[in-house]
Amino acid sequence: MYLIAGLGNPTYQYARTRHNIGFEVIDELADRNGISMDINKHKGVCGKGMIAGEKVILLQPQTYMNLSGESIREAVGYYKLEPEKDLILIFDDISLDVGRIRIRAKGSAGGHNGVKSVIACLGTDVFCRIKVGVGEKPKGWDLADYVLSRFGEEDRIKADESVERAALAAECILQDGIERAMNVFHGKV
Repeated sequence: MYLIAGLGNPTYQYARTRHNIGFEVIDELADRNGISMDINKHKGVCGKGMIAGEKVILLQPQTYMNLSGESIREAVGYYKLEPEKDLILIFDDISLDVGRIRIRAKGSAGGHNGVKSVIACLGTDVFCRIKVGVGEKPKGWDLADYVLSRFGEEDRIKADESVERAALAAECILQDGIERAMNVFHGKV
C-alpha cells in the first residue's frame, strides 16, 4: 500500500493558490482513477483506491501547511507504512519554473515549511517527492504573500499542465518505479 499526500492549506480561501498545487495533484489523481475523497481521517481528507494495480491512500492534510507532518505521520503509523518506500509527497516548489516538475527519492526541505514538518514528524528525509514548479518569487514580494497568491492567466494554463504531469508521474512511480519516472518526467516541458 502507498500513501500519496499532497500538501496545501484547507478552506476555500487557499484554493488554487501556488501553495495548494499539491492538493490539486491529489484531486487530479482521484478524478483520473475514480477515487472518492470522502474520508475524514488522519487530520486530513482521504480517499482509498487502486492506481496502477497498487492499493493507495490519497491524503490532503487539513492541518495547514506548517503542520502537514502531523497528518502524514498519523496515516503512516495507522497503515504501518515505511516512508522510504511507501510514501509519495507532492508539493509546490518556487525554485522550479511554472510547468516544470522534479522527482526526488530524498532530500532536504529546501526551505519549504510543509516538508520541514513532514521530515520532523517522520524522522527521515528519505521518501519520494514530486515537486511542482510555481515559479520564483518576484523581487520585492514577501514569500508568504507570493505562495498564497493565485497564478495569472498564462501561468494558470502551465500550472494545470504540470498538475496533470505530476499525476502521471505518480502513476509512473507506482507502475515502473522512481528511476523510470525521473527519466520520463525530467525532460523539457
